[in-house]
Amino acid sequence: MRVLITGAHGFVGQRLASHLARSPKALGERCDELVLLDLKAGGSVPVSQIPSRWVEGDLTDERVLADAMRGGVDCVFHLASVPGGAAEANFDAGKRVNIDGTRALLEAMRELSKPATLVFASTIGVFGTPLPDLIDEDSYPAPTMSYGAQKWIGEILVADYSRRGWVDGRSVRLPGIVARPPAPTGQLSAFLSNILHELSEGREFVCPVSPDGKSWWMSIECCVDNLLHAARMSVDPSFLRRVWMLPVLHASLGEIVAAMAEKYGPDVLRRVRYEPDAKLQAQFARYPPLRCPRALAAGFRHDGDLGSLIDRALS
Repeated sequence: MRVLITGAHGFVGQRLASHLARSPKALGERCDELVLLDLKAGGSVPVSQIPSRWVEGDLTDERVLADAMRGGVDCVFHLASVPGGAAEANFDAGKRVNIDGTRALLEAMRELSKPATLVFASTIGVFGTPLPDLIDEDSYPAPTMSYGAQKWIGEILVADYSRRGWVDGRSVRLPGIVARPPAPTGQLSAFLSNILHELSEGREFVCPVSPDGKSWWMSIECCVDNLLHAARMSVDPSFLRRVWMLPVLHASLGEIVAAMAEKYGPDVLRRVRYEPDAKLQAQFARYPPLRCPRALAAGFRHDGDLGSLIDRALS
């Protein structure tokens, strides 16, 4: 089995590659080769148990994709993207990677000798703002940022190529994943990770949303578990609905801070100051309850509780 990860140098990509390198049978069959594709090769991925190779280059470059597909692939995790804030600031860059890159990948997979499994990392950003009082698996997307629109287009393409039998696709709508390392990634949701890093390391934190602002939370370990599950699960070829919402923890920033205080001591409460930013408050602090019984029945899971979320996010 050959596995390809696009965006392999990113936060989720590196953690997913590390998991597969440590557990070659995480997809059921043994992974015999790991192909890691990104604009920038390298990263902290252990490769002691299975062969791996980096392919450095642009996802829209046919030669780069041909190199990545050399010898065929059986499973693709498509994580490469220009994220929310960056895609909003630079429409052309977001369109090129998030739409043109996804289309180019699908076309390259179409040429494979047999349909490969494709796990497409979509986003809860397809819903936009303001959100209704409840989101469920039948809620209709209405993106209010280019990133959400571009990912929704990707979902439609994955479903159509799957309908035609060219790929075996499944799209999963990821929430903000914590705890990303502090870095200028262009992700407006970075503060959801930063609050965990700063408070766990004894520093003060200015929170840009109010303590009662509620978000959807998922740790990096839970995210990787769900991506692997998406690749392993059996999907009937006649099934046209190829998008899954993921179960999440629905918690306020105040509840997260309280859980941090339970783990790191009551001094945590003193080190947080709330200075709400209207844009971030509207985008990331007004998430309603999420109901996704179909995803739960299919085997997707959340972190369980806030203590587990924090432990897994900071592991």
